[in-house]
Amino acid sequence: MYPTFVGYCPIDFEAMEAMTLIVPIFNEEANILRVWAQVDEYRKKSNLQIYTLFVDDGSTDSSLDLIREVCREDPCYGYLSFFQNRGLSAAIKAGVDHAQSRWVGYIDGDLQTSPLDLLKFETFLYFYDLVTGERRQRQDSYGKKLSSSFANWFRNLFLKDGISDTGCPLKVFDREFFLKIPYFNGFHRFFPALTQIYGGTVKVIPVQHFPRVEGKSKFNAWNRMIQPLLDMLLVWRLKKRRIHYAVKESKVAQLALIHE
Repeated sequence: MYPTFVGYCPIDFEAMEAMTLIVPIFNEEANILRVWAQVDEYRKKSNLQIYTLFVDDGSTDSSLDLIREVCREDPCYGYLSFFQNRGLSAAIKAGVDHAQSRWVGYIDGDLQTSPLDLLKFETFLYFYDLVTGERRQRQDSYGKKLSSSFANWFRNLFLKDGISDTGCPLKVFDREFFLKIPYFNGFHRFFPALTQIYGGTVKVIPVQHFPRVEGKSKFNAWNRMIQPLLDMLLVWRLKKRRIHYAVKESKVAQLALIHE
């Protein structure tokens, strides 16, 4: 359960051109105001109507206080706050559940990717169910890049999704399609594969990557390698058990005619 707050924003959510940008936050107090500034720069340049939804994942620092401050100052920002830390998958899912727009975007609160790169995504939103980034010249430690490279190789070996950077934290979904994807803890690591398994289309866009300037990484050997590999087996099982059929011929009842 989580209390919610959504401030008034002059956005017509019935319009086809609206997007909710979800920003999961866990102990990122040093980055909140930076996120506000960078997302606002993107919003001013975007061809879409942008609403930003922070999801505070049970932060124990002053992140939530700063988020409240941003939302008081800017009506195009809102937030959800969890009672306790539930993980990135839960934060993204909650954000999508509460979004009201046709599209939902996602960016990490560490700002190692830039919201401005979403400008390159916008042309493709009408044609794909998922538009996802691929980080070029990654500015991470050698150990993190090595573990990520191995995880991507191993996932591709089983799932054959053709994606070299499934974990890039810069994505935009068609919300209606997103809600068809099965939810489980860890599903955020497999958005491209799950999109393909459930009949969706994926577009990959090269994006910039930056070193972390503020805060600390929340990843370790368990959640960077071991747990993702276990989750990958679950997704592989979903792929193998997915029902596929093609109708050769049909004649279905027209209920309105039957009841006349």
